[in-house]
Amino acid sequence: MAKKITVMGTGYVGLISAVGLADFGHTVTGVDISQPVVDKLNAGEPHIFETGLRDYLQKNLNSGRLRFSTDIKDAIKLSEVVLISVGTPPKEDGSADLTQLLRAAKEIKRNAAGHKVVVIKSTVPVGTNRTVLDMFNTNGCDIDVVSNPEFLREGKAIQDFFHPDRIILGVESERAKAVMEDIYRSLYLIQTPFVWCNLETAELIKYSSNAFLANKVTFINQMANLAEVVGADIHDIAKAMGMDGRISSKFLHPGPGFGGSCFPKDIKALVSMGEKFGVDMSLVREVIRANEAQKQLMISKLKGMLGDLKHKTVAVLGLAFKAETDDVRESPAISIVAGLLHEDCRINAHDPIATRNFSGLFPDINYCEDEYEALQKADALIICTEWNEYRNLDLHKVKQNMKGNVILDTRNLLNREQVRQRGFIYQGVGR
Repeated sequence: MAKKITVMGTGYVGLISAVGLADFGHTVTGVDISQPVVDKLNAGEPHIFETGLRDYLQKNLNSGRLRFSTDIKDAIKLSEVVLISVGTPPKEDGSADLTQLLRAAKEIKRNAAGHKVVVIKSTVPVGTNRTVLDMFNTNGCDIDVVSNPEFLREGKAIQDFFHPDRIILGVESERAKAVMEDIYRSLYLIQTPFVWCNLETAELIKYSSNAFLANKVTFINQMANLAEVVGADIHDIAKAMGMDGRISSKFLHPGPGFGGSCFPKDIKALVSMGEKFGVDMSLVREVIRANEAQKQLMISKLKGMLGDLKHKTVAVLGLAFKAETDDVRESPAISIVAGLLHEDCRINAHDPIATRNFSGLFPDINYCEDEYEALQKADALIICTEWNEYRNLDLHKVKQNMKGNVILDTRNLLNREQVRQRGFIYQGVGR
């Protein structure tokens, strides 16, 4: 049975969820405090980049099932289900800042009429859902709380929403369970596994998953560093490891360290939770340290190839934390660019779609229209993001444009033999 749903927050998770649930046949109102954002969304223009998002947004606006509003009170009153998908950024100590989430919960409490199911999709520390539930219960509200963490990969979020590996549902009432079954009924058709559990388990599943993947990335990066020193090839090592069914090949890709809106934030919060409850999280803490060291290692590698970096011009290709997104949060390129500037380098930068977001962090470096403009008179090239267009660089054109001949390929995109045959000094990671 179709539901009337309000989604509080139209950021990455909120917008994808609003569009996806409307496509499932529900009537959805996305709420945001920014009128310009709401106006843009109602005009069919997403304010974030995600492959396929614009088409789904326009389709569901045209169907009449989806709209966006700044009227939080009205949206809550008219809905049966309210999704909270606001940000939970890290505080200075690494713990999650729940200010936006608790503000949203209080808004629901003030405006709820009749029974409602509040679904928390934001990534929150263990105990948060129960705190919100207790907050509702103290006022006699007829509200159920469900923990429904998201697992959307940036660049693949639309695909992940409609074809998830699993749906995690922390539910503690049969009434709420029935509502959630109605909301996700479309996914039963593709036999998506549903994991029903209590609130605390659902919360910790999200953190456990991201911490494990971050650990896997860090492990293969450290193995790559060792392989490089001893003369082994990390690609062959990763391929052989991935053939083991117990390990799998996913996330065994060496590089300059992980970034994005999830891994860095979530593993810091997990360490903070461990400290709060007196549990040793030393492995996760080491992942944080090692990931930062991996980013800095890229500067050391370039320095070893080029010598003194002072006054050198470096072309930086790729500013987003990964391909197929404009998200630069915690991108390795941030640390790399900052390190190069500290060495008094001049920087020519290019990214297919993330330039605007990156320029807010580094407004004074030279941003270029395409990759070949960035290479003009460059002493060195460093590839930071695995965009497909960088895999097929015209090496003849690269040679013509660059002043120097140093290439540091932190994503191992290029064919090293072809690059070296062109007379470049080339290094990848772990090769």
